[in-house]
Amino acid sequence: MLISIITLLIINVFVYQTVKSSLLKNEENNILNQANIISDIIVNVLDDKNITLNSIDLNSKLERTSQRFDGRILIINPEKEVIYDSFHNLKGIITNQSEAVNALKGEVTSNEYILEQDKNTLYTGVPIVYNNEIYGSVLISTSLLDQYTEINSVKYSIILISIMVLILIALMTIQTANSISEPIKKLTEAMQNAAYGKLNEKVFIPGNDEISQLAKSYNFMNTKLSEIEKQRREFVSNVSHELKTPLSSMKLLSESLLIQPNVDVDIYKDFLKDIDSEIDRLNKIIESLLSMVDIDEEKLNLDYKLTYVNYLVEKVINSITPIADKKNINITLKQIDKIQIYIDQEKIYRALTNIIHNAVKYTESEGKVEVSLFKKGQHAIIKISDNGIGIKEENIPYIFERFYRVDEARSRKTGGSGLGLAISQQIISLHQGSIEVESKVKEGTTFYIKLPIQYILGDKD
Repeated sequence: MLISIITLLIINVFVYQTVKSSLLKNEENNILNQANIISDIIVNVLDDKNITLNSIDLNSKLERTSQRFDGRILIINPEKEVIYDSFHNLKGIITNQSEAVNALKGEVTSNEYILEQDKNTLYTGVPIVYNNEIYGSVLISTSLLDQYTEINSVKYSIILISIMVLILIALMTIQTANSISEPIKKLTEAMQNAAYGKLNEKVFIPGNDEISQLAKSYNFMNTKLSEIEKQRREFVSNVSHELKTPLSSMKLLSESLLIQPNVDVDIYKDFLKDIDSEIDRLNKIIESLLSMVDIDEEKLNLDYKLTYVNYLVEKVINSITPIADKKNINITLKQIDKIQIYIDQEKIYRALTNIIHNAVKYTESEGKVEVSLFKKGQHAIIKISDNGIGIKEENIPYIFERFYRVDEARSRKTGGSGLGLAISQQIISLHQGSIEVESKVKEGTTFYIKLPIQYILGDKD
């Protein structure tokens, strides 16, 4: 509004001054032409009669001109005496009007004056020149009432138009301000509610402008925050449950010992072994949780080294073989290709250990686990297959979620924390790789670990 007012003010002043200058200039030129005509009439008489200015009968010569002219005509001789007055009441007096005096010096001048009752009057003086001599001057005074009436009419029209334009601008400004402020107000309220934990509130703003795009971005962010909050709650609940289970077992075992007055040493040892096992389980959960926190906060730095993957896989299998032997599970390794790429050996070792250990853990006795290593396109593939219990198709999309268990009872029995696969997927993802799963219940499960070859080599080169 302020910019509009200033702009209109500048335009109004410019238009007003332009119109005023144009009308007054036109009137000045018109009066100047009249004065020159009168001067020419007198010069013609002087040329014909070869007489002085004082001896001319100006009344007869200028009567017709005076009647047609809306103004006052004065003829002044070189002695500054008025020798003709179209109003007939100044004849014979001496005048010192500047325009008349300047005209006697050969100058043409026009000036505007404000006379009594705020009447604007234009005075114009031109010399009467004959044979390069100045014989007198013509002084014309005329009212500028008509011109100022027209000027004021233009001024009032400009003011009226400006007021109408300002009203229109004001209405448009208010409407525009409301259209902007209302959505912003809604967004602000929603953000304030989100700050207090109300994350399900959405803001719907129609259109495709910047504000509506901002609202869509906010809704998207809000949805993500809601999902994160849901995951956080589930995570806290799962962590609490996981930590509570071994603690409850240890408390139950310790209380059983405390309430019995005389307990054999062998029973003490059995109970202490169970307590020690639960402590180990608790330590594993805490270590896994710390690893997950490091991965989530991107604190996990990868130490890339050129690694012979075949040897790394053999090392993992050798570490798990004793566990497999206890269940009479046969682990075999098929090295179809020799693969050497840049990876973080320790992290990939851990990811492979989690997956292969799961294959052994969820495969019945006398079963088998087969690990294959080969290249496919620009990826190194580590295939891990077993003929274990398998996974239901509807459960496959969730197996990489934290604390997710396909079979809760079986997982409790095997001692899993539900974090191994989640950690493995995060490690593979940090290497720009991926994990794919195929499984059928009672037939077995196959994991495909894909690690890019050229990306990692090119990154190190």
